[in-house]
Amino acid sequence: MTVFALIYALHALAAMVWVGGMFFAWMVLRPASTVLPATERLKLWSEVLRRFFAWVWLAVIVLAVGGVGLLHLRFAGLDGAPRYVQIMMGLGIAMLALFVRIQALQLPALRRAVEAQDWPAGGQAMGRIRRLVGINLLLGLSVVAIAAARPMF
Repeated sequence: MTVFALIYALHALAAMVWVGGMFFAWMVLRPASTVLPATERLKLWSEVLRRFFAWVWLAVIVLAVGGVGLLHLRFAGLDGAPRYVQIMMGLGIAMLALFVRIQALQLPALRRAVEAQDWPAGGQAMGRIRRLVGINLLLGLSVVAIAAARPMF
């Protein structure tokens, strides 16, 4: 296996963890969790997001390091990269910004509300998280579609 292939594989796996996790959360766990009472649902989401975000941070690091590595190995830097790679990078940066917003602002609000048993505030925080994750999922699916339509090999 070449260094390029190894980095590309790790990069793709990290993207699958992040985007696949968002897809699972949005399309499967969210609808299934509606059978729980609101209080239990907010507790569940607080714990799920805590665990998932640890994996997202790992994925973000692998994506950033791997992306820069691929950029230099395949295109000798940003100037040599085709437009689709630049678009994927821009969308990735937007995804990271939304993730940091959720992690830094919305998730602490959800945790505080759950700990204080302030269920209306928890529901509002979860609603904001859900919307931002939905936007991030659309961005992530767009990146995956671009990558699949224009392979880097």
